[in-house]
Order: sequence, then C-alpha cells, then structure tokens
Amino acid sequence: MSNFALEEQAVTEEIILDVQNVTKQFPGITALSNVSIQFKRGEIHGLCGENGAGKSTLMKILAGVYPYGTYDGSVFYEGQELKLTSNSIKEARAEGIAIVYQELTLVPDMTVGENIFLGKEITENGVINWDKTYAECRKILEHYKLDVNPNDVVKHLGVGKMQMVEIAKALSENAKVLILDEPTSALTEAEIDKLMEILESLQEKGITSIYISHKLEEFFRITDSITVLRDGKTVITAPTKELSLEKLVSYMVGREMKERFPHSTRKPNGTIFEVQNLHAIDPEEPSREILKGVTFDLKRGEILGIAGLMGSGRTELVTTIFGEMGKITSGKMLLEGKEINIKSAKDAMEKGISLVPEDRKKQGLVLIQSILNNLSLPNLYSFSKTWRIDKNQELKSCLQQVKNLSIKISNIENEVNSLSGGNQQKVVIGKWLMTIPKILIMDDPTRGVDVGAKYEIYKLMNELAEKGVSIIMISSELEEVLGMSDRVMVMHEGRSNGILDITEATQEKIMALATGIA
Repeated sequence: MSNFALEEQAVTEEIILDVQNVTKQFPGITALSNVSIQFKRGEIHGLCGENGAGKSTLMKILAGVYPYGTYDGSVFYEGQELKLTSNSIKEARAEGIAIVYQELTLVPDMTVGENIFLGKEITENGVINWDKTYAECRKILEHYKLDVNPNDVVKHLGVGKMQMVEIAKALSENAKVLILDEPTSALTEAEIDKLMEILESLQEKGITSIYISHKLEEFFRITDSITVLRDGKTVITAPTKELSLEKLVSYMVGREMKERFPHSTRKPNGTIFEVQNLHAIDPEEPSREILKGVTFDLKRGEILGIAGLMGSGRTELVTTIFGEMGKITSGKMLLEGKEINIKSAKDAMEKGISLVPEDRKKQGLVLIQSILNNLSLPNLYSFSKTWRIDKNQELKSCLQQVKNLSIKISNIENEVNSLSGGNQQKVVIGKWLMTIPKILIMDDPTRGVDVGAKYEIYKLMNELAEKGVSIIMISSELEEVLGMSDRVMVMHEGRSNGILDITEATQEKIMALATGIA
C-alpha cells in the first residue's frame, strides 16, 4: 500500500466526534442513558431508532441546542471536549457542526443567496455588498455541486431544491460535520437520488454526515456504518455491510418482526362513496385547474390506496373532498347513494368524513396547545353535557388514545410541540380516530414515523376497516400502497389514470400509470 493510501486511510478512520456516556434527563423522563458513539471523519453514519429513542435529543446536544452542563457525560470533537455554552448553536456552527432539520427553516420570500447568508451578510462600510454575497453564494453552490440559482426566491422552489439550500446554508460556514434529520421525508425519487449524490461528494471532501431516517432501505444505500438507539440507550454500532434490514428492525424494536404489514381479515363490500368526473380549480388562482377529471368508488370496509408522483393531484383531491381546498366546477360526489355538497371541513365531519393531513404542523396540530387539547379538539361535542365539557371523560378518552397509539409522553398537559415528530403524527391520527368516522382519509399517515409505530398504525387501519370504516390512504411509498391497499387508484396530472385490484397491482404497473406511459 502506498504512503498516500495509508494517509488517506488514516484520515478516513480518524474519530472526529466521540460521544462518551452521555445522559440527558427531562422532568419525568430519561431521554438518553449512557450513550456512547464514535463518528469517523469523512464517513456517512446512519442513526436510527423508534420515535422517542433519543435520536433528536442527541443531535440537539451535538448541534448546541442543549449546551454543556445540561447533560452528563462528555462529547469530544477533534480530540478536545466540546463545551458549548452561551450562544451554543452559533458556537457549534463556528466549530463546524451544522444540522439540517426535517422541518425546513428557510425564509420563503427571500432569495437563495439571502437565505444562505442570513445573519452573516458580507458588508462594506456598514452596507451589504450584494454582488459579493451572491458571488460567494454561487461559489458555495458550485463547490458542493448544488443545482440551485442564487437569485431564485425560495418559495418558488420545489421541496428538493429547498433541501439543497438548507444544506448549502449549513455548509457555508465550512462545516466538518453535517447532521441530516429525515432529509428525504418529502422528496421524490429523483430528488432522493440527487441528495445521495451530494452526500457522496461531501464524503469525498472529508465531511462527516450523520444521517437520520425512518426509511431503513436508505441506510443500506448510502451509509458506511449504523448506530441503533432504543429507549435512550445505544443498542449497537456496526458497519452497514454487516447488517440486514431484518437485523436492523429487530435491534430497533427489541423483537423480531416477521412481517412488515399485518394480516387482515377485512372483506370490503357495497359502495359507500363515489366521485364522478370531478373537476376543481384553485380558489386563489382560478385559472389553475387542480383536478381535471377524477372518478373512483370506495367500498365499505375498504382501504383504497392513492398513488402518484408528487404534483399529480393526490393531496388536492382529498383536501377538495374534505372541503378545504379546491372549488368544484363540475362532477359530483355521492355518499351512500346520495349526492353531497361539501364546502368546508365542518360539512365533511358532519357527514362522517375525517382527514389526517399531509403537513401535521401547519394543518394537523395547534402546536402551542396541550396534547390533551389537540386530541379532544374535533371531539368536544362527544364530551359535552348541558353546554359544559365533561373534563373527566375528556381526560379518560384522550389517555386511552395515548395508550392505544403508544404515544410517548411525560404529561398529557404538555404542549404537543414538545413531542418528537413521530409522536406528533400519532396525536394527529389519534384525534381523528376518536371521531369514529365512516370515511377516514389519511394523507401520508406514516411520514416521519418509525418502523414499530408504522406497524401499530397499520394494525389500527386494519381494525378500523374490519369494523366497516372505509379508508382512503395516500402514500409516497409504493411498498406501503401495495402492502395495505385492497385497490390502488393512480393519479397523473390531476386525473385518475386507472384503478388496479391489489391482486394485479405491481410497482411497475403503478409507475407506468403515474408517469402517463399507460
């Protein structure tokens, strides 16, 4: 082996971050317990675990959200103990540790260049030099092979390019460690491919990436090693090539999971809901037609999967059905054989239709309210007695739902914003399950949810369908569509492009319909 090769190997195997026996406690809960992990320079290190396993807490310690002194144990960075104190997030970035959160933090009305240099603008004599700022921005984007225009306004970009801007913003301060929290949760397959290319190029430059995801297949595609956390403890760290999907799942949940999708005995029968040649426009932009002819039927006790590429009109369809987006211009909807006219969410709920929305933070939760209030909000009528809320019944019902969905909380009166993303998603699902709907629409219901919690949600869906509840499920994961649906409707450019019985549905057939080939 040449001296150059030996030097290159030494750099690759050098420990850049060394977490030693870190414990972090909150009132009533231990988030991390003696966690120890070593991260090598220039590696892509996967970090996985169920919701509440401690992943986010550990990353917040590394990124300076929880400063030195608020946890026990030590973190060594490039051989020196990391002691982030005042302005700790800024200190972490200055040290070269940057984090890209699942929920993007960009300012929509600013340009790419303005976002990347926000708070660190290039000035001369107290005035921002925009020419130099944009020139530097262009250099960063080109250096890391990020295909984004510095002059573009962020709100006009797709989610994939917004993700690239977040990465560029993190790397603009010469980051040596990049933490990515669920980076592909809202990306298309093409955008995921591009992200993987970017991470590989960063690795070539010696940057360490810590990759957090609930999409376990991605670990085997991109990571060099994987650490599993469970209940705040380190279960295992191993080279990716020594692990399998089955082993990874068993380490995460503490038991062997023999099947990804639970068996169901449901027997759909009789049509409960019909959509006939539905056309709709965007009320805020009447010239834009968002639905261009959608036709399907839904059987009682059926799970109807809706597949399609991003922008195909899946979400526009279900939010229009729920009365909260499109203005219907032609076509009709029938519930139990009778034509219905839904103009608002209130109309939909009164008719027994509920919607678990795609974006839990913007549409599914009141973040500053308690877990209790969020769960009970659509169900207050069921707790009402002579114009008063029966607080005991409200509390009892909500606690039961917390138990049913295994939502990890320390106190039901805490703000829902204090929960992890996956547990927030369970609260959104839980509040709608409490309404006992005839039709439950679920728009990407397991987005940002770990493998164990997914299985519990799948079981709940099966149980509801077996009791006669009809479910419309949108999913960006074809495996989920195929694993949970009785039939699959495929959307393409605002139209229903075909319905497949699950016995004949394949990923190839769905993609052919989704891309307009079939």
